[in-house]
This record gives sequence, structure tokens and C-alpha cells, in this order.
Amino acid sequence: MYDYYLGGKDNYAVDRAAAEKVIATTPAAPVHARANRAFLGRVVRVLAGEAGIDQFIDIGCGLPTQDNVHQVAQRVRADARVLYVDNDPVVVSHGKALLATDPQTRIINADLRDPKSILGHPGLDGLIDLTLPVGVLFMSVLHCVPDDEQVRGLVWRFRDAISPGSHIAISHISLPTSAPGHAEGARRGAQVYTDVSASTSMTFRNEKQVAELFDGLDVIEPGLVGLADWRLDPVPGDLPSVGGATGIPSVNLCGVGRR
Repeated sequence: MYDYYLGGKDNYAVDRAAAEKVIATTPAAPVHARANRAFLGRVVRVLAGEAGIDQFIDIGCGLPTQDNVHQVAQRVRADARVLYVDNDPVVVSHGKALLATDPQTRIINADLRDPKSILGHPGLDGLIDLTLPVGVLFMSVLHCVPDDEQVRGLVWRFRDAISPGSHIAISHISLPTSAPGHAEGARRGAQVYTDVSASTSMTFRNEKQVAELFDGLDVIEPGLVGLADWRLDPVPGDLPSVGGATGIPSVNLCGVGRR
């Protein structure tokens, strides 16, 4: 569904039908998806460039889709290594085919709700060194975990496992408090995921709840903000797609914390 929102071709008829049901209730859904993807690109460029990060773990990657992490990172530094993680066997199968010729990338089948299954996975061997700085990416995936205590615990488990100089980036759906109409539309769109028995749920969390995920980290500038407010840069395609002149408030909060 996410790939369909982004205008990609790696989706099935059932995905397109479900996505269209969401769009019928929340017409801005593709706009928010593109804004989330643009944020991901900016984060990876900042971490690979300014922070000097040369290894990334993308959790809940949803491969394949548009402009994936290894493609963005390796444009900044050719030695960048990326471990993709997903619990969907179809995603993993597609990912293995996509990454077969790239020795600096790998995908594993594991579940974010079990950090040990990722941090202790043999797929890290020879690719990701947790004693060195790493960028851990939770892009629009933590909403799939409905239990607040569990989601805090799993993020903090990764925080405690990574070395100083590492970063954790998060984007998470929320409800715009200043736009009740858009908030209601977001709720209706989230209900569609339940109605069509999608493999992901939509758990909205407010600013306080998302901020708690960064406990123990130094949140870098500009802090916890909407997608369009995080370090816009002049790369084509990164113009604001929510907020500003569009009049569409962001339904995502995002930020990056440094250990």
C-alpha cells in the first residue's frame, strides 16, 4: 500500500484496492507518504554526511519501494552498509532479489517487537558492527505496535545496544490538534486498515508519547517536528509536501536522537 501511495509499481491488486479505500476517506494519504519518504532521504543524507555514519539498520523497511536507504546512503558515501529488517516473508523475498548483487546490503526476517531477534541475528555478522556508530531507522513503523509500554521498551533496547555516536530516527503518526477535520480523516483512514485486515495497524501517539521514545538520547535540531519541518534541503523532490502552502497539516511527528 505504501509503495502504491508513492506511485511505485511494486504492489498487488489487493494492495491497490485497499489503498484506494484509504484515499477515499483520507485523500491526503499519498501526500503524507511522500513526505515521510522525503524525510527518510534527508535523515540518511544528514547521518551519512554530517554525522559520518556508514552503517544503517532500517527496521520495517517494506522493500521494495522508492529510493531505498542503501541507494540514498551510497550516493553520499560509497562504503555505506545497510541491513534491512522486516517480518513479512514476501517483503524479505523481494528484498533478497533486489539486493542480491550488492554485498554492502542485506535483508533479514525478524520482528521489531523482539529486539534480540535483530540485534543478535547472524545476518549482522560482517555487515553491521554495533561497537561503532550506526543509524537505526524506525520510519512509520512503530505505530504497528499498539502497546505503549512495549513500544517504549523496544526502542530503548536498541538505544542501550548501540554505541556512542549512534543515532535513532523516528517518524510516527499522530493527530493534528489544530485541524479537527484532518484528524477525523486520519482516524477514518486508520480504520480502513482494520476493516481490510491489513498486516499493519495504526496507533496514533501524541507529542508527549513520541518524545518519550527519545528518552536517554540527545534530540538533534530541529527537535521533534512535523515532516516538512525537519531540515529541508535543496535536493529535487524534497520540497514541502505537507504543511506550509499546501494547507495540509502533518499527521506525522519526526525526530532524530543521538546517543
